[in-house]
Amino acid sequence: MNYANAGNRLDPVNVEIVRNKLDSIAEEMQWTLLSSSFSPIVKEGMDCSASLFTPDGTTLAQACAIPVHLTTLIPCVANILRVFPLGAMREGDVFCMNDPYAGGTHVPDIAVVMPVFHGGRVIAISASMTHHQDIGGMSPGSVPTNATEIYQEGVRIPALRLCEGGVYNDTLVQLLRLNVRIPDTFMGDLRAQVAACNVGRRRLEVLAESQGSDQLAAIVTLLLDRSELLTRQAFRTLPEGTWRHVGFLDNDGIDLDRKIRIEVAVTIRDGAITFDFTGTSPQVRGPFNCVPSGSQAAAYFVVRALTDASIPTNGGCFRPVTLTLPPGSLVNPRPPAPVNSRAVTIKLIANCLIGALAQVVPDKVCAFNANQHVLSFGGQRSDGANFVMGEVICGGTGARAGADGIDVLDSDATNGMNMPIEALELDFPLRVVRYELRADSGGPGEWRGGLGVTREYETLGDEILLTHRGENHRSPVPGAAGGSDGSSARSTIIRADGRREIIPSKVMTVLRKGDRLVIETAGGGGFGDPGRRSEAALHMDRKDAKVSGVGSAAYRPAQDVVAAEVVPG
Repeated sequence: MNYANAGNRLDPVNVEIVRNKLDSIAEEMQWTLLSSSFSPIVKEGMDCSASLFTPDGTTLAQACAIPVHLTTLIPCVANILRVFPLGAMREGDVFCMNDPYAGGTHVPDIAVVMPVFHGGRVIAISASMTHHQDIGGMSPGSVPTNATEIYQEGVRIPALRLCEGGVYNDTLVQLLRLNVRIPDTFMGDLRAQVAACNVGRRRLEVLAESQGSDQLAAIVTLLLDRSELLTRQAFRTLPEGTWRHVGFLDNDGIDLDRKIRIEVAVTIRDGAITFDFTGTSPQVRGPFNCVPSGSQAAAYFVVRALTDASIPTNGGCFRPVTLTLPPGSLVNPRPPAPVNSRAVTIKLIANCLIGALAQVVPDKVCAFNANQHVLSFGGQRSDGANFVMGEVICGGTGARAGADGIDVLDSDATNGMNMPIEALELDFPLRVVRYELRADSGGPGEWRGGLGVTREYETLGDEILLTHRGENHRSPVPGAAGGSDGSSARSTIIRADGRREIIPSKVMTVLRKGDRLVIETAGGGGFGDPGRRSEAALHMDRKDAKVSGVGSAAYRPAQDVVAAEVVPG
């Protein structure tokens, strides 16, 4: 587009009004998801996202939600448009999919897509994505850490019509209900996604009516081109060259003693950026493989974090970005490789990209962030009804120049919330015995890494299936600019008879009444020479009990550890 001509044709004040209106529509969709969903992982954990797209599938506006979802929606919408071209869509149609090998990310994340019509033609697309608490498969929660093929992870949905002319596809609905453990909750969340898309549709119809569809299309084109221009300008302010970084996952959930390598080379040249993952581990047997949409999500997150936050986030920001993802590798696996635990990989990819760029802009990036612990509890209530409860537990974020890391925050490419104790204990046969900051876990530095957390559960039911997906047990969170690593994570099962079992990062096992599960998440990396930390900051650390003076020796494993009943996963 010719920027001068566009500026002459469009009122800049009106362009800004429309831009902010589009963002507010996406946010209203997001709040519709949060307020109308059934499962705690959505209404409390906020594991959902909403976005608007142009008719050709370019991102138009995003809610402040989960970066992984917001990027993964891009190939999901593209796949649906391939299967159902715009000319085949009718008012009242709704489409859905979750297949990771067709643009999705992992099977619990279902995309719902709705065309928006004005004047008899599609003018936009309203879309939402929700992490569903269960989508079938070999374990409650559908995130088995010992899966070796995608068929074990749950129901794969290709691009299908969920609704036609406003009427639900009953055949598809019945098929899905039959294959999930908590069908009423599942359908409640799916209908909430449709409701969110309807909010987007109605608001866009009103906006098109007030602006005129042709003028609205011209404004959208201008906004996309402007974001691209500003993003390229931001890259041109950085040195040109190539920078590398290597990081490691604890394991793949199957071979528990083998670390998994992620290598990236970041090249900045002529206002563009390339991320090359040559040298990354081949695809693994376990479910930590990451399909291209996930690798793209990490890259897009880093681009937005590195460039000016005032640039409107839309598809224009992503035009200067290129990825090289070797086929058959951890970041571009071939089916039927399992992928359900890809979030751990995505987060490490984001950290590695930041680690490479720290060599370019050391004062603009932080030390590494701790990775997630993901838990799923499943079983039956006393009345025989199935329950599934999923939870994401965070560690500390990395420190940066001028500021300590943040304690217990889900950061970078994911952006969820913890499960409130009240909600957990109200709905599930579990009790939270302890929930507190983990002293001494943040990496020392001139700026200290954020603390991890200790969260302890007691089992109230007779038999509860536990899926535990930990990280940073074997690979602590690195510091930066001379800062020290954060403390490694640790998880322990304390059986009702007093026996202790250290969990080797990933496990699938059974908890019985009176058993306790203790999670200690990792701290973020420190930034800068620890010897330069100010006396005032050290005093506040001790006063706030963030540093005990005891050190990491307080967290050495107990001596009465046994391996009974722990199933490697």
